[in-house]
Amino acid sequence: MSGQSERTKGGSAYRERNSTADRALEILNMFEDDVPVVSAVQVAERLGVARSTGYRYLQSLVVNRYLEEAPGGRFRLGMRVLELARLARRTHSLTDIAAPVLEGLAEAVDETALLTRRVGGVVTCLDRAESHAHRVRISYERGSTLPVNAGASALAILAFAPSAEARAILESSPLQRFTPATLVDVEAVMDRLEVIRRDGYAITRSEVDHDVLGVAAPIRDGSGKATAAISIAAVASRVSAQLEREIIAAVLAAAARVTAEVAALDA
Repeated sequence: MSGQSERTKGGSAYRERNSTADRALEILNMFEDDVPVVSAVQVAERLGVARSTGYRYLQSLVVNRYLEEAPGGRFRLGMRVLELARLARRTHSLTDIAAPVLEGLAEAVDETALLTRRVGGVVTCLDRAESHAHRVRISYERGSTLPVNAGASALAILAFAPSAEARAILESSPLQRFTPATLVDVEAVMDRLEVIRRDGYAITRSEVDHDVLGVAAPIRDGSGKATAAISIAAVASRVSAQLEREIIAAVLAAAARVTAEVAALDA
């Protein structure tokens, strides 16, 4: 009986601790861009408890530095939250951030999705996600590199660099021809980059691999610099005009989402 009593007490204590944790998280989740501070009354209403109980939860968060008191008897996020944000920035790479977006994009359009980054005159494939419905054989594998003139990903990144920088990279890098459609003339590439900047995305057809359509949009870091891209590679002959428009919209949305998450971590 005594053992059963202890187990019951232990279970009750666990549930109470779990309930306390849930309520603490509920309080922290109250903070938004337009809700930078909260009051004990708001907390009590949100949790459905007495004001004194809500205040007790708040004080516990203050003691542990997750909250701090603000003017007017209200509460704002504390230094511990900022410390955790700094740790999060150190442990989240671009690949980590983009991976779920990449998977979602591949499934949304039933094509291969790629994450690429430019370093100097080459573009490296960091990750790729395959659709369960379609497969496409392309030159980009994880870890592989291509020159800056080849493919939608490379062009999408380079297009949003300053024009003088883009020209310098093109003039100092070997421009490799993969198919008859690959641009290897610096002036022709520069003209192409201007169109991409205007459109906000790059689209290529058979410029690296035969019968492959590429659609790419840039990812920007916290400073606004385009250093990476998300793209879709599809067999061009099976992509209708309607599907092409859908792919463009999906790629732009995916790149915008990753950019926003990267910017939030860099803030």
